[in-house]
Amino acid sequence: MIRRTAIARRPRNPRKRRPAGVIALAVLALALPFGAARATVTVQEGLVSWYGEQFHDRPTASGQLFDSTAMTMAHPTLPFGTKVKVTNLRNGRSVVLTVNDRGPFVGKRIADLSQAAAATLGILRRGIAHARLEVLHAAD
Repeated sequence: MIRRTAIARRPRNPRKRRPAGVIALAVLALALPFGAARATVTVQEGLVSWYGEQFHDRPTASGQLFDSTAMTMAHPTLPFGTKVKVTNLRNGRSVVLTVNDRGPFVGKRIADLSQAAAATLGILRRGIAHARLEVLHAAD
């Protein structure tokens, strides 16, 4: 005799649900090649992290030397030189950064910030934060 048991489904967490538009933009951004010539993402939300001293004075993908005290960031598809407003969704702090590197290459993160930018946003301790990226000026 085979016993059948019902498997209870967990209710979805409403805090984890993202609007379909944000998911579509994120998928589009990941689908584009790393050398994309035009900015296609105008607003993006997700996890950001920071990188600092271990990469200081090493070359970035743009050819510039990484400066952990500069207001810069890495993004997988935005053109180098693009100005992006990054807002920490937990505390509301914002900063304007310039894209000068490619990344992140860990998990589902959408951007890597310089150590100075992370300090301004208040994420040094945690290491990661939920943030909103808004393209202010796409590089030509």
